[in-house]
Formats: sequence, C-alpha cells, structure tokens
Amino acid sequence: MTTEIRHIVFDVGKVLVNWERDRPYRDVIPDEAERRRFLEEICSMEWHQTLDEGAGIDDAIAELSAKFPHEAERIRTYKSRWLDSIPSAIDGTVEILEALVAQGRDVTALTNFNQDLFRITREAYPFLDLFRGITVSGEQRLVKPDPAIFAHHAEAFGLAPAATLFFDDSPPNIATAEQAGWNAELFTTPEKMREDLARYGITL
Repeated sequence: MTTEIRHIVFDVGKVLVNWERDRPYRDVIPDEAERRRFLEEICSMEWHQTLDEGAGIDDAIAELSAKFPHEAERIRTYKSRWLDSIPSAIDGTVEILEALVAQGRDVTALTNFNQDLFRITREAYPFLDLFRGITVSGEQRLVKPDPAIFAHHAEAFGLAPAATLFFDDSPPNIATAEQAGWNAELFTTPEKMREDLARYGITL
C-alpha cells in the first residue's frame, strides 16, 4: 500500500464488543422457538432498526408495549437488560485501539447504535472514551450504509477520505466507505485487523 493513512475509523458492534441480541432473553424465554418468535415478531430487527435511526428507547418501548400489552414486561427487558446483550469486549481489537492511541494516531468511531443504549454501553466499556470522537447513528438520524453518515463523519472530524482507513463487520458498509473514497477492510478477527493495518504501513 502506498497511501499514507492518517485517520483510522472503527465500527463498534461486533468489532470492539460482542453483540448477542437474544442473550438477555435466554432465561426470560427459555423455549428457543418462542424466544425466536418474540425476537422476530415483537422486538424484531425492523424495530431495532428504528432505534438505530434515533427513536428514543423509552418511547419506542412504550409504543411497542401499547401495541402488544401482553408482551410489555418482555419488551421492557430490551432496555433493562441491554448490557446482557453485550457480554464482553473483543479484547484483541481493544488492544489494537489502545496501541493506535498510544502511538498518537487519529482514531474515531462510526457506529449504528441507538443513542440511549450507546450511553449505557459507553459507561460499561470505558475504552470507548479513547476515540477522538464517535458518530452514533441514533444521534444523527442517519444509518450505515447511507452515504450521508460517512460524509457527515468525514466532515465532522476533518478526515481526508484517501487517508482514511475504516474497519467494519458489514460488507455493505465497507462498500459505501469505498465509494466515499475511503480505504476500507472487512473486520473478521483482531489478527486479520493487525495484518490489514500492517499492509497500510501501520505496525503495532
């Protein structure tokens, strides 16, 4: 690689922290089929998408509970046990983040995340404070892979696209970043991330 990388951008979910959406419900709804039904039909991924788009978590829970009053207690679990769905950091990636910051490199984050749930997550995982800044989809009401959120992040943090390297676990997000002129690599493991960084001349 001949491009000099001056800006490194991380995704958060499934890159720095593990996310298991069904985990809080494994003891709340022990039956696997019923649990799957609840997460497909009630607290669905489509509903979760509205959270990433900026719906307030309390309002979203109230609205869904009014629609499914017999499920209200289970719906409230989505927030009350949110951290159970993020059971651990991906330690190898956190080590990379810490090493990049220690080298004085410019590191920011761009994440699809509900703004209210992100505050809860940030308190639980202090390494998220290492970033120079974080674009949270819920705050901007823009969601990856919308090109607009990439443009916002670049403008907000003064990133030169050709000098930016982005890591994300979603191929559509990688494709949009590349269309925006960023360098982008699909995250699979911390070891692969180290290899990718090295190809861009960044050794840790």
